[in-house]
Amino acid sequence: MSCIKNGFETLKGKNEKALVGFVTAGDPDFDRSVEIVRAMCDGGMDVLELGIPFSDPTADGPVIQRSSQRALKSGMSLVRVLEMVKIVRGFTSIPIVLFGYYNPIFRYGGKAFCQDSLAAGTDGVLIVDLPPEESAELTSQWEGADFDFIRLVAPTTGPDRMKQIADEASGFIYLVSMTGVTGSQGLDSSKVGAVIAPLKAVTDLPVCVGFGISTPDHVKAVAMVSDGVVVGSAFERLIEENLENPGLCGMVREYTQSLKDATKI
Repeated sequence: MSCIKNGFETLKGKNEKALVGFVTAGDPDFDRSVEIVRAMCDGGMDVLELGIPFSDPTADGPVIQRSSQRALKSGMSLVRVLEMVKIVRGFTSIPIVLFGYYNPIFRYGGKAFCQDSLAAGTDGVLIVDLPPEESAELTSQWEGADFDFIRLVAPTTGPDRMKQIADEASGFIYLVSMTGVTGSQGLDSSKVGAVIAPLKAVTDLPVCVGFGISTPDHVKAVAMVSDGVVVGSAFERLIEENLENPGLCGMVREYTQSLKDATKI
């Protein structure tokens, strides 16, 4: 059983939903990024999505775009992201998913990326701009590797397409709650439930919902109809607004705990 699958099974046994937290690796710099992740883990986060900084993050809103720019400016690269995973793995056993775009992975090399990610302690990857039709050139190089490929489903995706995407997924499925980019406002949990139902009809994988989720009330509402809740831009906004604040890690820990408490239904 993969680390991700085991994590969701454990949470199910405790009547909890997964809190999936995203931050950009290396924002605002390598050392502080590690400490921010540690604070998230101390706050009770269940799954870490560690963003690979990229110059053109087209699916991300301005908050995460700026976080990528700060990380790149501080010298982050995919090699350094994997170095960070090794450090993080030293203080937490929660699933770690790399989140990014295909270009850095393509340049790194598909087989080497999988091997080095696993060696570092990564459990899976989500590649925003690599649909099922185009991913075989990458995944064919992972033969026999226990490395989950998280897939995205949009709120406008039809049932047939949902099944096609789900059949190519492992670990969990990331359901985008609304059209737009990360950090978008206007979450409507009732509409989320309406999208989850047909997706659940075509897959047994856990479904985690992201985009527009930033408060405990948001988390509680979405957790009622999903297997997990993804929070990303809100973490990065907290970081950006407190770059020079020595109490940032404490704020991150408390914020994480407030979100995690809302997943206990």
